[in-house]
Amino acid sequence: MARLDPERSGSRTDLDIWHGPSRSEAFGHDPYAALRLGDYRRFLLAMMVFTIGKQMQGVAVGWELYRRTRSAWALGLVGLVQFVPVLLLALPAGHAADRHGSKRQLLAAQGLRALASLGLAALSAARGPVPLVYGCLLLTGTAHAVLMPARWALLPQLVPVELLAGAVTWNSGGWQVAAMVGPALGGLVIARTGGAMWAYLLDAIGSALIIVLILPIRVAPTPRASEPVTLGALLAGISFVWRTELILATITLDLFAVLLGGATALLPIFAEDILRVGPVGLGWLRAAPSIGASLMAMTLAHRPPLRHAGPTLLWAVAGFGAATIVFGLSRDARLSFAMLLLTGALDNISVVVRATLVQLLTPDSMRGRVSAVNAIFIGSSNELGGFESGLTAQLVGPVVSVVAGGIGTILVVLAVALIWPPVRRLGSLHQAGRPEGAGTGGS
Repeated sequence: MARLDPERSGSRTDLDIWHGPSRSEAFGHDPYAALRLGDYRRFLLAMMVFTIGKQMQGVAVGWELYRRTRSAWALGLVGLVQFVPVLLLALPAGHAADRHGSKRQLLAAQGLRALASLGLAALSAARGPVPLVYGCLLLTGTAHAVLMPARWALLPQLVPVELLAGAVTWNSGGWQVAAMVGPALGGLVIARTGGAMWAYLLDAIGSALIIVLILPIRVAPTPRASEPVTLGALLAGISFVWRTELILATITLDLFAVLLGGATALLPIFAEDILRVGPVGLGWLRAAPSIGASLMAMTLAHRPPLRHAGPTLLWAVAGFGAATIVFGLSRDARLSFAMLLLTGALDNISVVVRATLVQLLTPDSMRGRVSAVNAIFIGSSNELGGFESGLTAQLVGPVVSVVAGGIGTILVVLAVALIWPPVRRLGSLHQAGRPEGAGTGGS
């Protein structure tokens, strides 16, 4: 059974997790400790700007493509086109982050996103060919493949390990606030301007702002991977995740919950044809999960870490599936909004548990590659889930697609609980870094 190796982790604060109580345990929980670090605040703000722009782009692309094609398949292709670069490039990008540092990767990725957004704006203004829209989305997916492992690998270099769980929670909360603002703002911009061009331009401006925020950040020195770029080095992150049972189980649970239970890609159809709420309503429907997640993130941030993280995680994901089923069956916009809000609140619990486990159980020299695996199986699950939703909606209709996905999510929870018993037994997240909580070995 592989366990976190304090010799390999090497930092004093890593040893604190093993041999004594954390600072928060000794002196009381301080929910704002991570926010007092200037570099972390800049990083958090930059990632919020990134998410606002990404969500605005998502609303604009979905609205524009469905208006032009009236096709669920066209919406599904949006996810597939953005998933392919992540699948092909995330592992090399993770290895590059381990070897050369993650800050410069973040800057390069934002430059690439700005170019893609400017291309989408030009195509929207000229009503250019739809295949070129997918070409710009392919460029966006490439930027995300470079950005995601770098972003996740950079976080532990900005905060000490005893503040990591709090930083992950604030990251999740900040992401959700931004994901709430972005869709609502995107829908408002589309409604006010009559088109998607300005949403894309605002996304490009946001990418420039992110570069300005990231440049002054000082990154703490950490061990760098020294092995050459080989197939074994690229696959080391997958091997580590496969051996680390808690990470494998929570990643699997999160992946299939989003893959099967996510209804985001089909919201343009629900807003236009089923609920009939228009582009502003579409923006609010897209924002609803993030509103719920933001409320949950604030709740989690102001309370001590979960004492029964495993059972709470399983119940939360099962509730996510049940709320998805109700949303699929609803014909009332208010009930649909409430169910989407509930899915976001429950999903946030899963995000905090999984992200904290990944950070606590991963040695510094492996963070980029493990984050790359996380990017493939989690960061891209929305895109791959969008493709699955679009394909099934094209075959059996959007309502059946969403309801079946919710049922599938509940079945996945039952499977994970049976296959990986340590998830059911997981207590406090702080215990996961100690020998008795880091059981591994795969299924």
